[in-house]
Amino acid sequence: MFHKEGYKIITISMILFVGILFLTDTVIEIEWLRKLIMIVFLILFILILQFFRNPKRTTIENINQVIASVDGKVVVIEDVFEKEFFKDKRKQISIFMSPLNVHVTRYPIGGQVVFSKYHPGKYLVAWHPKASEENERTTVVVENSTVGKILFRQIAGAMARRIVNYAKKGNKAVQGADSGFIKFGSRVDIFIPLDMKVNVSLNDKVKGGFTVIASNE
Repeated sequence: MFHKEGYKIITISMILFVGILFLTDTVIEIEWLRKLIMIVFLILFILILQFFRNPKRTTIENINQVIASVDGKVVVIEDVFEKEFFKDKRKQISIFMSPLNVHVTRYPIGGQVVFSKYHPGKYLVAWHPKASEENERTTVVVENSTVGKILFRQIAGAMARRIVNYAKKGNKAVQGADSGFIKFGSRVDIFIPLDMKVNVSLNDKVKGGFTVIASNE
C-alpha cells in the first residue's frame, strides 16, 4: 500500500523505468553494461516504492498517551524553551527519519487542531541544532482535555524538499491518523508538558501511530 503523496512520482518513475529498460536493451550492445544499467535503475525504482509505502497501522487510542508521529530514531529528549506557540518551557522529543523509514506523519494525540502554520526556510541537515528554527517546517498544535496542548513540528532536511501538512485549525484530530507527509527524509519534534512521563530513551527506534512516547499514567 502506497501513500497518495507518492502516486504521481511512482507513476512517472515507472514510465521512466520502462523507457530506460527498452532504450538500454535496444541501444547498448555490451551485455554486462546493459544488465548493470537495468539493475541500477531497478534498485532506484524499488527505493522509491519503499519510500512511499504506507503500512496499515491500528492505533489503540488513549487520551492519556502521546504516540510517535513518525517512524525513526529518537535523537533528542530535553527540556527547551518553545518560542513559537507556548513561549515557555516544554519537553522536546525529536525523531529522526532516514530515507528508508515510513514518512507518513500521524497525529500524536486526538483532539482539536488549535494551531497550524507553515514556515518557509533552509534545508540544513535534519540533525543540525538550528534545523528546527531555520529549516522549512510546519507547526501543528492539538489539544484535548486530558494532556492539554501537544505541539509537533515537521522539519525538512537536506533531502526533504516538500512537506505536506493536512492539519488545519479547527479540524478534529484522530490519534494515529494521517496529518501529513515529508518527502525524502527529515525529522519531527514533539513538545509535551514537563510533567508528563517519557516512555522512550535516546536512540530508541519508534513506529508512528504505534509507539507510546509519553503518558500521564
